[in-house]
Amino acid sequence: MQQSELSSAPKIPIEQPRAGSSTDPAAIGRSLVIKGEVTGSESLFIDGKVEGAINLPGNRVTIGRNGIVCANIFAREILVLGNVQGNCQATELIDIRSEGSLTGDAITARISIEDGAIFRGGIDIRKLGESLVPSNLKAPGIAKVGSPLADAYDAQAETEIAEGQYEMLDDEADLHDLLPRWRSGTPALAHSRSAR
Repeated sequence: MQQSELSSAPKIPIEQPRAGSSTDPAAIGRSLVIKGEVTGSESLFIDGKVEGAINLPGNRVTIGRNGIVCANIFAREILVLGNVQGNCQATELIDIRSEGSLTGDAITARISIEDGAIFRGGIDIRKLGESLVPSNLKAPGIAKVGSPLADAYDAQAETEIAEGQYEMLDDEADLHDLLPRWRSGTPALAHSRSAR
């Protein structure tokens, strides 16, 4: 699929941080690691690592070629040149360049995905100017057994199973019945009762 087939959205020019001007984006350099929530009222260039959440409504977030982000991002524009694992919500545009990678859902008015870019997730296109509410989901990650995050994931899975969104597997025979559907792309969750 050609990039032009996905969107006629204009390309976001890449802004490298420069010193001296108040309109320049704030920068997280290659050697910096931020864990927690990043909020503010200016644009941000990330060339380091961020884990947590990024909430910069009305501004632009650029993930540089060396940037690694494990966070949900909420901004006006999101430009991905590096690696993002998390849901992205942009009121105007999400732009994933050929060297970029996004694993997570995208909610935006416009999206541009260049040939060679990696995108794994869903796309929800909204009307330009439509108000978005920042996602309150936790950033993706590995939850240790017994941790509050693991308990939250378990509770969410229990709710989704109870609502019939997934199938409960009772034994190994159920797993063997499920595997051909899973390999064909039919969604299902394998959740063992003995793991509770």
